[in-house]
Order: sequence, then C-alpha cells, then structure tokens
Amino acid sequence: MASAPAAAPGTAARWRVWPLYAAGFTTAFGAHGIAANLGEFTQDRFASLLVLGALLAVYDGAEVLLKPLFGALADRVGARPVLLGGLLGFAAASAAFLLVSAAGAPGAALWLARLGQGAAASAFSPAASTLVARLSPRGGRGRAFGSYGFHKSLGYTLGPLLGGLLMALGGMAALFAVMAVLAFAVAVWAAAVVPAVPPLPRTRQTVLDLARRLGQGWFLRPTVALAAATAALSVGVGFLPVSGAAAGLGTVATGAAVSVLAACGALVQPLAGRALDAGRISAPAGLATGLLVTAAGLAAALIPGLAGVLLAAVAIGAGTGLITPVAFAVLAADAPEERMGQVMGSAELGRELGDAGGPLLVAGVATATALSGGFATLALLLALAPLMLVRWRLTARPDAPGGATDGAAGRGTRPAG
Repeated sequence: MASAPAAAPGTAARWRVWPLYAAGFTTAFGAHGIAANLGEFTQDRFASLLVLGALLAVYDGAEVLLKPLFGALADRVGARPVLLGGLLGFAAASAAFLLVSAAGAPGAALWLARLGQGAAASAFSPAASTLVARLSPRGGRGRAFGSYGFHKSLGYTLGPLLGGLLMALGGMAALFAVMAVLAFAVAVWAAAVVPAVPPLPRTRQTVLDLARRLGQGWFLRPTVALAAATAALSVGVGFLPVSGAAAGLGTVATGAAVSVLAACGALVQPLAGRALDAGRISAPAGLATGLLVTAAGLAAALIPGLAGVLLAAVAIGAGTGLITPVAFAVLAADAPEERMGQVMGSAELGRELGDAGGPLLVAGVATATALSGGFATLALLLALAPLMLVRWRLTARPDAPGGATDGAAGRGTRPAG
C-alpha cells in the first residue's frame, strides 16, 4: 500500500484522522457483531455452554495478552504500520472463516477466525489510539478521543443489530464476509490518508522501569477509571435485560434499554471531550463525576420495573461516556510521547480486565445473594473509587520533567523517566 506523507505530531488535518475512527468502529463491530449471534450459530453444533463461553472469551483473551505487546511495538516501528498490519490481519482472519468453513470445518473455522480477529484487534486498536493522540494537538485531544469513542460506541450499538440482519440474510458467512471487506477497506483508506508518525528516540527501559512507570498515579488514576467504566458497561449490557425480564418486561423493552445505554454513551463522549479541551471541566472532576453517575445508574437498577431499567441505562451510559474520553485524554497528555503506544496498550489491557471482571463480580455476588446484591456491590465500589483517585492525586510525584503541572484541564503531572 502507498505510504502517506509524514506529519509532525499534532499538525494533521482532521480528515486524516477519520480512518482511525473507522478502525475503532471496526473492532467494536467485530467484537459484538459476532458475539451477539454466536448462540444461534452454535446451538446445533456445540451442545456445551462452556464451549460457547470459550468462543466468546477467545477474542478478549487474545486482546488481554497482546495489546501491551503491540502497543510497545508501535513505539518501536511506528503506529501506522501496526495499524495497517492489524487491519489486514483482521480482514484475513475473517476471510479465513469463509475458506475453512467452505472446506467442511465450520467449528474449526470459528475458533480460528475468533482467535485471529482478537489478535489483529490487539494490534490496530492501541495503534489507532496512539495515532489519535499523536496526530491531535495537545489542546484538542479530549475532542479527538471523544470522537473516537463515539464511533467505537456506534460499533458496539450497531454490531448486534447489523450482525443479526446479516445472519438472517446469509448466515455467519455473510457476517464474516462483511467484516473482511470492512477491515480491508479501512486499511486501504488509512494507508491513503493517515500520515506516518515516525517513532521517537527512546531510552532503554527494563521491566522494572516499566512496572515503576505504570505503577504511578498518572497512569493508575485514568486506567482504574476506564476499567471501572468498562466493568459497569459490561454489567449493564449483560444484566439489565436479566433484571428487566425478572420484572416481567419483554425482550423488546429490555433490548431497547440496552440500546439507550449505548446511545447515551456515544452521545456524551464528544461533548465530554470538548468540555475538557475548553476547560469547562477538569480531568479529576470529570472522572469523579463519571464514576458517581455510573454508580448511581447501577443503584437505579435496584428500582423494580421499567423505570429502574431505563434510569440505570441512561446513567450508566452517560457516566461511562464521560469517563472514557477524559481518561484517554489524560493518558495522552501525561504519557511520554516516545512511549505512547505502550501506555495506550497497557490502558486498553485495564479496560479488558474491567470488561471481564465486572460481570464476574456481579455474577458471583448474585449467586450468593441476588442480582440486586451484585448491582449494589459494584455500585458501592464505583462510588468509593473517586476517593482512591483523590488519594493517588495527592501522592503524585511533583518532580515530573518538562515542568508539567496541573493546568486548566487538570490533567495531572507527567511521569518521570
């Protein structure tokens, strides 16, 4: 593919970043579009729910293991090659399903495709975040990540709907074919439009240096907030329909509630990013408010009936929509530019752990008590999280290089080293 001209950090025109938003949509659509329809595809092929659960987990498992590695690779060779390679890998993994399935092995095709898609998303997702940060001016990163999050939320929202439509039209083959074409088209678009951002010189770093860097408050504060937001989002998507069904609501009502949750998250993210850039909110206030609103949404799920489900969906969507662009903008502002990919990959790992840990926590507590107990437990943890963020903020190292201090946006101090 032809190489786009190089650009100095923060100087790229906005239209050159649009393929990165499309990459965010692709990974979200790929994750949820297939996951929401696996049950229908596997019900006549795999009798065990454990096998179905493993098929759902293999995509996220690959991301947990590989995102930090691909983030570090983006720092070494440049984020653009990792982005393009990941998108092409996603297209190849999707096409592999068609080939292997046509050869008479649909089960093996599904395992191979899900694993390959997860590994490929592990590459282009942190690379896209890195490029969003480095191609956006420092004062406009909130808006950039808000737009990136908006398009990713669209993928989460439309994935199950479009996936179900494609399944009805042509089965799982049609769904994987569309994903292959989508990923390849985004790769071509990115190759033609996204400018190259050369890697920056880096000092040698040991594993101990990495652990020390990522153990500081500047990284932990936004990453914990991201993990908490993702945990609440996963719980909302997975358990609000269960709560609604227990209250006698039909699938249309509970499905609409989940759509409201995703829509609120998508709409709030650009607004939150612009407010952060304009100084109308500070990063600490944005993260704390988002956590409290999300906690209130989980608590609202305790209200019986449609009112509780809808209030929970609106508040969880709005709270997570506020946290996500603010947290990523904080990470981008405080991370060393030469380690941006590593930081973004590690933060994405935090999100994946929240994605898995939230439902496990709620399910575990609900098994011992009731679903309301699970909602209440996670709500309490999120309500207490701002106190932890304040403690980390008060104990943050004040001796960061470059004279970085808390500015109008309240982004905190930059890390040492």
